[in-house]
Amino acid sequence: MFDQLKSVYKEDTRYKNLLLAIVLTGLAYGIYKGVIDNYLAEVVGMSPFSKGVSEFFRELPGLLLVGILAVFYTFSAEKLYKLGAVIMVAGMTLQAVIPPVTGLVVLATFLYSIGDHIQLGMKSAISLQYSKEGKGGQALGYNSASNQVGSLLGYLVIWISLSLLGSQRPYKAFFAVSAVLMVIAMFSSFGLDSSTSQDKSKSRFYFDKKYSKFYMLEIFYGARKQVFFTFGPYVLILFYGADAKVITALHAISAVACFFLAPLVGKLIDRAGYRIVMIMDTVILVGVCLCYGYAHKIFPMNVAFIVCCINYLLDSVISLASMASNVYVQDISDNQEEMRATISTGVSVNHLITILIALFGGWIWETLGMETLFILSAVLGLCNSAYAATIKTGRPKKKA
Repeated sequence: MFDQLKSVYKEDTRYKNLLLAIVLTGLAYGIYKGVIDNYLAEVVGMSPFSKGVSEFFRELPGLLLVGILAVFYTFSAEKLYKLGAVIMVAGMTLQAVIPPVTGLVVLATFLYSIGDHIQLGMKSAISLQYSKEGKGGQALGYNSASNQVGSLLGYLVIWISLSLLGSQRPYKAFFAVSAVLMVIAMFSSFGLDSSTSQDKSKSRFYFDKKYSKFYMLEIFYGARKQVFFTFGPYVLILFYGADAKVITALHAISAVACFFLAPLVGKLIDRAGYRIVMIMDTVILVGVCLCYGYAHKIFPMNVAFIVCCINYLLDSVISLASMASNVYVQDISDNQEEMRATISTGVSVNHLITILIALFGGWIWETLGMETLFILSAVLGLCNSAYAATIKTGRPKKKA
């Protein structure tokens, strides 16, 4: 395993600190994600519409990232990653101590999300920066696999705990444990050395005509991601009555699958090309959308529930293909600074549509039906495939 990592990452980088921080953050997130949807539905009492509104505020930091990073424009990618860790600790700690009141829960989620979104772009940028020539896809694959193995451990903790506790649901205790783990992850990230960074740029964002296809792909990805992240679990919980143990088990199986498949998807991106992976991703997505929206009309409810559980797992796996767009950016960038700034820009760009989907998705579900919501997601998937097919690969890059 370590020999494989050495073949992907540059020796003079702190990639071990980065991967350890990602694993620990994934562990903390697995514990949090394993129960948060049931907590919101069962304890806070959020309806699909209210859940959509809460997701609007959870995704809002992604759109505000332009201003947030502008304030810290002198920080290196490593320093920004550390800053994100500190803010995430604050948000999760707040979630653990506040009462289950909608406004306060949304506030804690918003704070946690600020740190999460700061780390999001930096994590990919640092991984690509630390990777050897031609190993960007594999580096992102190990990045994702590290997150998945951490998440898997978190889901297992929840599943075992709920099995032992019976009808008890100590959600606040789970949030507290998650906060402690994030503190440890934060200290691991403090080991990242900014001296290895070549970032001399004062800009964290970069707009250029040559990245127009990347920006559009990020908008499509943001839309499909939000539909499944926000409303996928709610379909299982509210429509099919899945409890926290079922949701956690699905998260755990998903983490196992993604752990093994993420490095393979990374290799596929490097070998087959990012365009092929982008197209394959969204073609499969269309089938997933149709099953989510219409399984209950085609199959008996017990069978439809299983179909939707399989759908949930499939969506988690095919979402790994989102790494392809970052490799696309690396391929057409003139230098490392431009690449990092463009990836950060992409995070904000995809949130232009993400916050709208979060805000109106619940309304669409309650007024037009969940079938309409997933049909719209399928249409966006087809648009994404058609647009990805227009990308030209193998274009020469300028040397920095």
